Amino acid sequence: MRNPQLIIDTLCSHSKTSDYKYERLYRLLFNEEMYYAAYERLKVKQGNMTPGTDGETMDGMSLAKIKRLIESLKDETYTPHPAKRTYIPKKNGKLRPLGIPSWSDKLVQEVARMILQAIYEGAFSDRSHGFRPHKSCHTALTQIQRTFTGVKWFVEGDIKGFFDNIDHDTLIDILRERISDERFLRMIRKFLNAGYVEDWKFHESYHGTPQGGIISPILANIYLNRFDRYMEDYAKTFNRGVGRKRNPTYFNLNTKTCALRRKLRQETDENKRADMTERLAVMQAQLRTIPCKLDMDEDYRRIVYTRYADDFLIGVIGSKTDCENIKADITAHMRDCLKLELSPEKTLITHCEETAKFLGYDITVLNSDMMSRNSRGILQRNHRGKVQLLVNSETVRKALEKHDAVTYRELDGKTVWMPKSRTKMLAMEPHIILSRFNSEIRGFYNYYCIANNCSRQCSSFAYIMEYSLCKTLAQKLNLTKSKVKRRYSKKGRFVITHKDKNGTTKETVLYNMGFARKPKGYDEQTHLEAVAEQLPKTTLINRLKAGKCELCGQENQQLHMHHVRLLSELDNDTPWGRQMLRRRRKTLAVCKSCMEIINQKKK
Repeated sequence: MRNPQLIIDTLCSHSKTSDYKYERLYRLLFNEEMYYAAYERLKVKQGNMTPGTDGETMDGMSLAKIKRLIESLKDETYTPHPAKRTYIPKKNGKLRPLGIPSWSDKLVQEVARMILQAIYEGAFSDRSHGFRPHKSCHTALTQIQRTFTGVKWFVEGDIKGFFDNIDHDTLIDILRERISDERFLRMIRKFLNAGYVEDWKFHESYHGTPQGGIISPILANIYLNRFDRYMEDYAKTFNRGVGRKRNPTYFNLNTKTCALRRKLRQETDENKRADMTERLAVMQAQLRTIPCKLDMDEDYRRIVYTRYADDFLIGVIGSKTDCENIKADITAHMRDCLKLELSPEKTLITHCEETAKFLGYDITVLNSDMMSRNSRGILQRNHRGKVQLLVNSETVRKALEKHDAVTYRELDGKTVWMPKSRTKMLAMEPHIILSRFNSEIRGFYNYYCIANNCSRQCSSFAYIMEYSLCKTLAQKLNLTKSKVKRRYSKKGRFVITHKDKNGTTKETVLYNMGFARKPKGYDEQTHLEAVAEQLPKTTLINRLKAGKCELCGQENQQLHMHHVRLLSELDNDTPWGRQMLRRRRKTLAVCKSCMEIINQKKK
């Protein structure tokens, strides 16, 4: 049986060769070691304890289950279960549909995802950042800040209902360009056509791929990679000129300034030198307000592009007419080649002096004549044309509202933000309340830490959260806010002392590490070592292979892996609960009879 790491590395070695065709992929699904690696990847995700339409979860996993899956794949009798449809709220108040596959389907999908990622990751554009290893929202935003310098217009793009409108035939045709294995493609189509169950009613899926499916993100990137390549080709035809023409007004004045400076060096009369120095200072000040290159040059155009999942941002150096043509062209390409539609209310043309929206940030371009010295001590306008990543107060307000930490009061005709008590937390212990506030403050800061105004906006968020914490604790303990601050104040910090289950005294401290900006590094290239993912060690499988029940001690048994979502769910009154708590493990390899006892207890 081939080593799965060797399989992934071999697939990766041809990933960047665009005309290479992969054959005999389906047989890779018969390799048990691939499922062992998939199981190790999935074990850490709590969502795998959520049952699908067949009621199956990760709990009770066994080697026999993998063997049965492989046998059904060999004779192609394997049929995915329909996904269980559920909904989660979106930022705009609407609901986002999620499809929860069954546990067996998740295993097969994870193996297929590993294969597809090895094939396509090296071929993906470096302008794509969603659902990819070593890439994130921060890498997308950092790329914008570093490569959109000097743009005059933004084209904000959003694909309407992207995951729900992926065309199955188009996707299979795209896959067929690099994969020459019809059995593998038939399996992918089975996942696409599996359908979903909502309110106990089965629905066919004629298009789209379910959000929540393990294989959906990689399929989405494969689908939109065609758009990424279209934008690369579009840029080659759109871009024009080597550089902007020089501004005649600037260079005429600069010529006069240089001539005056030469005269000043030769002049010996002190009165004339003082007059010339004063004139020179006026001319230099005037120069610093004039751009050295023409802002609008018909012979110079540029287009840059960055995408995260179904959101993308285009920067244009050109006219508004150019932007309207670009928008029309990409709309037509989406409609004709990808069978997709751009969202009219979210696909906007925005001037650089206004703010474009992307991944929760406001993006704008500085038009500042502020001077700073370079490494040689020469004054330069280094800030002109630089992209700014900003967090606005509306984002802060929505985050506070989401946590139910703010209320509003009208004062002198102005709306004033006021922290409020979070009554849903009153049943918690004080140190747990503080831990929850800490995680929310850190979460906000960790996402917006690359913003240019990060310090100010994150401080505002933390200020309201701190006083909301004081109000919550004051209501819980029947104290005033000032008494709460005095009770928990220790050397200038807000500290709650408590004892854990073992009686050890511990301290929980309110976040006080500051909110300094943390600009992220960004690598323009997609390195091969980032493509070839390192598969995890199969620790759970080794325990199953050992054949010794970790509960009753019987040997030479076919074991099942008992999983729990959280350690807090365990009961100290049961032998398996005591053992798992003692070992601080959420898994226990048990024999069939012990697994039946555990399942009876759960009922």
